[in-house]
Amino acid sequence: MNETKNWGSSTEVYDESNLVMDERILVVDDDWDFLELMKARLTGAGFKQVKIEDDPLKAADLFESEELFDIALIDMTMPEMDGLQLLDMVKNNSPRTECIIVTAVNDARVAVKCLRKGAYDYLVKPISEEDLVFSLKRILEKRRLLEILDLEKSNRLPVLSNPEAFKSITTRSPRILRLLKEAELHAGSDVPILITGESGTGKELLARAIHAVSPRARYPFMPVNMAAISASLFEAEFFGHTRGAFTGAEKERDGYLKNAHHGTLFLDEIGNLPPAMQVKLLRVLQDGEYTKLGSSASHKVDARVVAATNEDLEQMISDKTFRKDLYYRIRGGWLHLPPLRKRKEDIPVLVDHFLKEYCSPSSSCGIDEAAMCLLTEYHFPGNIRELKSIIQSAVNLAQGKPISADVLPHQLHRSKAIISCEQAVNPGDIAPLAQIEKTHILNAYRQLDGNKSQTARILGIGLNTLRRKLTLYGITNS
Repeated sequence: MNETKNWGSSTEVYDESNLVMDERILVVDDDWDFLELMKARLTGAGFKQVKIEDDPLKAADLFESEELFDIALIDMTMPEMDGLQLLDMVKNNSPRTECIIVTAVNDARVAVKCLRKGAYDYLVKPISEEDLVFSLKRILEKRRLLEILDLEKSNRLPVLSNPEAFKSITTRSPRILRLLKEAELHAGSDVPILITGESGTGKELLARAIHAVSPRARYPFMPVNMAAISASLFEAEFFGHTRGAFTGAEKERDGYLKNAHHGTLFLDEIGNLPPAMQVKLLRVLQDGEYTKLGSSASHKVDARVVAATNEDLEQMISDKTFRKDLYYRIRGGWLHLPPLRKRKEDIPVLVDHFLKEYCSPSSSCGIDEAAMCLLTEYHFPGNIRELKSIIQSAVNLAQGKPISADVLPHQLHRSKAIISCEQAVNPGDIAPLAQIEKTHILNAYRQLDGNKSQTARILGIGLNTLRRKLTLYGITNS
């Protein structure tokens, strides 16, 4: 689908074929002209894996041979095998394939029959491009929601389909790996995403990864620090302005919205946006339209919205400092990044990552056991950003030698942490085996958020054994 949009004096042609989706689609119809039209519309909408078939028996053979399709568009009336028969066969052989029945007859009874047999939708010819794309996007969103639910129920660690897009996020935490997989699933749709977490947890890195794996990856990623925009300049910065719109506006300028067109608009620190500006932002997010300051011409914008905040927006809604309608507009998908103190298993891998970044190849750079212990005992109020700064400073102070405890900042040298680390490092004070086992089991149980099945699997013990030991340690919740 090509859509022409006017931007002042210039004209831009938007080719949706640049938005690429990986889902495999099969279209079955005995009318070859209709098949070619559907293929053109689907590829134009960004679906690159489209197969067309004018023989329903051959289409049935594809499913019996276990060729996989995510979506099937099936004509109702065909020779040798009608749409309902093919629908039954598809659902028997490939239950996860979503089917859309296509017919020239607008009959509610037939539509109900199709839906009862497992069809997702029922479209009447002639099919508008808008109706077709809308139905397909609903299917994709349903599939992603089901995958997210399966992810939440599963004890298995997820596997990213696009690990390269997430390589900037260093982790071995099961909790974070699940979060990344959920982010990847959301990325394939246009649903707005809200990323929450303390300062320094990596919210922008996650937003950039979502953009990189989305169909909009070839278009701009536009980060906007909402806390840095003053109320007086909000419209000019966000919407752009014409020449002479205000004193000092010597030439026309595009705003953040135009620059994010077809791409991703990252609204950082959205919780700091004053209520008056929240109204203006909500309006453009609802309508997809805006007007440059100093102009009466309306412009359309197509941008995926990802917002981030370290504020408690629900509490702000209760305090009437954040609009409820804006909150629900930006929270289509919600991703919460836990603080570093809640994912301590990531501290060693992050330290190794930053050492590689800041150490010269010729140095014997590393970190000794005592220094690593102090880092893992520290609560990191500044999260990953603070850890990065600490390692950078320690590398400079160590002058090519392994980082020791004495080059770490003073705030890490708390008496409790020092005592704990001395006991851990000093072999002269050996704890009983039962105590070591208890500590190890409880650490694993807490790091995995109380998931008994996964804890037992990682520790290599039976689930009943784990339950018995947790009861012995005073943990009796089911």
